[in-house]
Amino acid sequence: MPLFRKSPRVAPGRAEALYAAILAASRRPTFYRDMGAPDTLDGRFDVLCVHAFLALRRIKAVGTEEAAALGQAVFDAMFLDLDAALRQIGVSDLRIGKEVKTMAKAFLGRVAAYDAALADPAALAEAVARNVFRSPAEKPVAAAALAEYMVGAEAALARQDDAEIVAGTLAFPAVREGLDER
Repeated sequence: MPLFRKSPRVAPGRAEALYAAILAASRRPTFYRDMGAPDTLDGRFDVLCVHAFLALRRIKAVGTEEAAALGQAVFDAMFLDLDAALRQIGVSDLRIGKEVKTMAKAFLGRVAAYDAALADPAALAEAVARNVFRSPAEKPVAAAALAEYMVGAEAALARQDDAEIVAGTLAFPAVREGLDER
């Protein structure tokens, strides 16, 4: 038995394809226009975190070493993209590492909050309000709508075939129009 086990390799392009699906879903205008998520750098990061959380949760549910390696590769692809985005907007080379570390810590905090609250719609809406809208009292209907979307998206992702997920295919559900008008 070897002393060290090699992690399974992720086929080229799979993590990038999954991250592209996460990014595309997070950029849907309805999150900003209809659901009231702030259309700012922070707001877009927060909606990206929502989708990355859902995708990584689904990948983890596959339960194989290959899926675990894929989840890590998706995380890495996401933070390489965020690093590139920070550079593009002019963050200095000396600050990039600190900014990416801050973003990673924020993402992991959101993952923990959403994971703990996903089974309780009120708790999830509060976590969304705190993280996306920065205040539990601000936009409670919008926070509840985004939490409702998260629950529905998690269910939709759970119905997708494990083999398709590991192959790099992930489809987020459509966002229902008018959720914030309830």
